[in-house]
Amino acid sequence: MGQYLNPDNEGFCSTVSSQIYVDKTGLLDFLNSVLSTEQRYVCVSRPRRFGKTIAAKMVAAYYSKGCDSHDLFCGKAIAKAESYEKHINRYNVILLDIAYMRTKARNATETLTVLQDAVIEELKEMYPETLKGDYSFLPNALEKINKELGERFIVVIDEWDALFRDDKFDNKAQDAYINLLRGLFKGMQSQNFILLAYITGILPIKRYNSESALNNFWEYTMVSPQRLAPYVGFTEGEVKALCKRFDMDFSETRRWYDGYIFNRQEHVYCPNSVTKAMISGEFSNYWSGTVAYESLKAYITLDFEDLQKDIINLLAGGRCKIDADSFQNDLTKITNKDHVLTLLIHLGYLGFDSTTSEVYVPNEEVRNAFSGTIKETDWIPVTNLLKASDQLLRDTWNGDELAVASAIDKAHSEYTSILEYNNENSLRCVLRLAYYNAVNYYTVFDELPTGKGFADVVFLPRHLVNKPAMVVELKYNKSAKGAIDQIKHKNYPAKLVAYENNLLLVGINYDKDKKKHTCEIERF
Repeated sequence: MGQYLNPDNEGFCSTVSSQIYVDKTGLLDFLNSVLSTEQRYVCVSRPRRFGKTIAAKMVAAYYSKGCDSHDLFCGKAIAKAESYEKHINRYNVILLDIAYMRTKARNATETLTVLQDAVIEELKEMYPETLKGDYSFLPNALEKINKELGERFIVVIDEWDALFRDDKFDNKAQDAYINLLRGLFKGMQSQNFILLAYITGILPIKRYNSESALNNFWEYTMVSPQRLAPYVGFTEGEVKALCKRFDMDFSETRRWYDGYIFNRQEHVYCPNSVTKAMISGEFSNYWSGTVAYESLKAYITLDFEDLQKDIINLLAGGRCKIDADSFQNDLTKITNKDHVLTLLIHLGYLGFDSTTSEVYVPNEEVRNAFSGTIKETDWIPVTNLLKASDQLLRDTWNGDELAVASAIDKAHSEYTSILEYNNENSLRCVLRLAYYNAVNYYTVFDELPTGKGFADVVFLPRHLVNKPAMVVELKYNKSAKGAIDQIKHKNYPAKLVAYENNLLLVGINYDKDKKKHTCEIERF
């Protein structure tokens, strides 16, 4: 048992004994199925605080022959699997944390030396007769052990991409690191000594042209998690159970932390944020912070075609189609808005709908991160509009039609340099931004099916919020009264019968010639 070779299970033991532990050991059954196969090279990329390190500790605790983890996994999902007993604590495991190793060296190049020296030292202690000479390249040492003794290894690397993120301009060190990884995981010799490779990071593996630097890896990413989708974060069933246990409102939990949706798993929640909300009893921004704001700001303010327009559209609740395959997973080669938006998927700031190739802001926590970041930019019109949102809501509730029309006029005038304003869709975008803070009181729907048609924007009060529901109909070059008449004609209020006597009908029209908005508000 060593620090890097055949570690104990203390790291995962502390996780299991925590106040909140959600069983994700089903991942181990999947890994058991790929041991010693062509699919044994597994790269899992997730945003920070999505449980990557916990999973790496779990994998090491299960496979490492340096400990006995039967008690630790007793009663867990993996213990019910047919593969459980065959593989538990049967193998040599090498566990590495690249971010931690980086702190032990002066630079990225030295990190590689420190890392390999530390592991080779422990290998020499276990195999003194086999590794008698000097070894500085870890793959050579593992190859020697395999050739003479037939031993094979499971290599687990957490934060595998730390050098690419923190030392992104040190090309020499990065090339040396890729050479090390290729020595460990590619080629005929490495196939002999690698039983399983499990590496985790924020970024997928860097690509050179159209091919991965380690193209034998199976990648499970935020764009395409495939069969590992249930292990990206907490599932809806898991969150419902936690809400019941801690007496927390599930609908609020969903609004704050849900939103990552995949083909094989809908409604994935940020695990760190849910855990902190349950324990503290309060919904807040646990995932974001000052460092996160600076990182987000650096990317959304890049000068690429229509990027600012798309960010504002996303902030307003819209979606944006992207080419997620064009990004090379290289932070030094971000050359267009598709690269930026794809990177934001991997960082967790955007959700991705693979069926439509569209990105969106997933939840309230991330929405707050965006708005907080924008306040630190020079997008003054956006900042002013967000600040004015509360007053616009009060004016709407009070039926002040002139004030509402004036506020939308102001929003329009400040956005003409950013957004094209020539149809009801662009009007909807400005309206959603103008009512930005409405999500504090409402669940907001665009084009909600009601009666004989679709309402442009519907605001339904959230649980225990004593505010009127609002149906907003938008018109371009017609009339606000016509918008109200359309609401009644299409029987929208009938669909909202639960809000009888507490429903506002709001009609807004933009006159293209006069460049003015008009508004009519009727309590129904």
